[in-house]
Amino acid sequence: MEKTPRLLLCSRLVEGKQSRVYDVSLSSAFISWREVRENSKKRSAVKVYGPLKAAGSHCVPVCEIIAVQEAEEECPRTDVGKWQKVPQNPAGSNQHAFTVSYVERTLKHCWRCTEVTFRCSDTKLCLQWVQTIREQLALLTIRPKRLLVYINPFGGKQRGKRIYEQKVAPIFSRASISTDVIVTERANHARDHLKTEADLKKYDGVVCVGGDGMFSEIMHGLISRTQCDTGVDQNCSDETLIACELRIGIIPAGSTDCICYATMGSNDPVTAALHIIVGDSQPLDVCSVHHNNTFLRYSVSLLGYGFYGDVLTDSERKRWMGPARYDISGVKTFLSHHYYEGTVSFLPADGNVGTPRDKIQCRSGCNICQLPSIDKAVYKDEDSISDTETDGVWRVVRGKFLAINAACMSCACPRSPKGLSPSAHLADGTADLILVRKCSRLDFLRHLLRHTNKEDQFDHPFVEVYRVRQFSFTPKHQETDSELELREREGSSKHFFTHICREHPACGCTQTPSSWNCDGEILSHAAIQVRVHCQLINLFARGIEEPSVFEDPSYNLCAI
Repeated sequence: MEKTPRLLLCSRLVEGKQSRVYDVSLSSAFISWREVRENSKKRSAVKVYGPLKAAGSHCVPVCEIIAVQEAEEECPRTDVGKWQKVPQNPAGSNQHAFTVSYVERTLKHCWRCTEVTFRCSDTKLCLQWVQTIREQLALLTIRPKRLLVYINPFGGKQRGKRIYEQKVAPIFSRASISTDVIVTERANHARDHLKTEADLKKYDGVVCVGGDGMFSEIMHGLISRTQCDTGVDQNCSDETLIACELRIGIIPAGSTDCICYATMGSNDPVTAALHIIVGDSQPLDVCSVHHNNTFLRYSVSLLGYGFYGDVLTDSERKRWMGPARYDISGVKTFLSHHYYEGTVSFLPADGNVGTPRDKIQCRSGCNICQLPSIDKAVYKDEDSISDTETDGVWRVVRGKFLAINAACMSCACPRSPKGLSPSAHLADGTADLILVRKCSRLDFLRHLLRHTNKEDQFDHPFVEVYRVRQFSFTPKHQETDSELELREREGSSKHFFTHICREHPACGCTQTPSSWNCDGEILSHAAIQVRVHCQLINLFARGIEEPSVFEDPSYNLCAI
């Protein structure tokens, strides 16, 4: 049975703007206020999204209070004339007041910072309210006090600096968060600074202002710094990586902001800033990508070979066109309809984490993502034992593919609200591997269109999807002799000539491989090995909240 929150203060106060009288209560869990009515007539209730606001009652969790400050407000005056510039109220008529800034939920998973001001004639009572609320906020040790902020002034529509200065910095200041701000001057500036120069012990978190590329820089710098400080070799694909201690905040200012959208349900900068202020924490899986024994990159959203790799490769030649280049390159790649032959090997995940088609979406407080954190020792032991000792056995799939995609999250964005894999989870230690085999243009178009609607995008005979912990891919022209011999045993009559062509590539019949799209960056190798590292980093986020948190007026109901 849950303990009843301890009541700390209860007073009858006057709300500053509308001069209505409220009974205001503060407990260890909530601050709440209910309007005192002179008659029994009920005023018409206006539907407002957020912590309880119904029938004149308001309830806000203490953990979602941004700040409280003492203010002096003058009593409303009706005798202010056109030429009256100096208040004419007699001495002592000013009433002391305090203002509470708190989180209010609006439509489409957005948050905003709202204020309420209460007046009280007793100075001591006002100070008591301010001091008590501040004491409760001081107990929230998960909140950051000092942040290292990197701003990308070039990403997206080059709005990063303006967004931070106009929308984010004032809220950080109100919440008494100190910041050290660095405006990046070149590509990988933030990554290199984090890896070598930054004194991370001074900060409670690192914040990036930009798009997904800027987040990738911060992530690479922080993970690399952590592995370097702990003596972990990143080039060894079998190494168990050490989780980063500092949380990462994202202030979206890019073209798509996929990471922010998939972890908060919104790409609104104010919402992201408020998640940072309240100290939210959302673990996130990270994929390490290797070629042989050489580390290539980390990935948290999309690894795409074939269609998405070709789109990115072509769009890089059209950077002068801005964000429109992705649409043009997408149409061009779709019409070209290239397919690629190769071998995919993967280690399936156990059944405890579900399947990509179970329609269980990852939401705030996800039970599946909480399983690894309940018993992390079990998952750490999995890294140290051989693959054959786990409940899965490596599987091999060969064929001709239009696309090979691996998603560590839904990869949702405004253009694709469901994403590439709607049931992918943020922190369960798995990735969803999607194999789209060779098919007609019309069938492939049907598959792509399902990314934008509510139909099952995997419900096609040419699409296979698996939940995996590791996988590797080898293009056909790079297959080893043993793999070619295996193909010959499978009964294909043309493998003899394939072997001859492999020995003599000058004949020109070897197909050019595609490229891997790794979170918007092109990998230098087509043959890769990928491993999912469970909860390697933490974001200032809480996952996508259920719609009831925003729309149900009975949510967070608390007694006054």
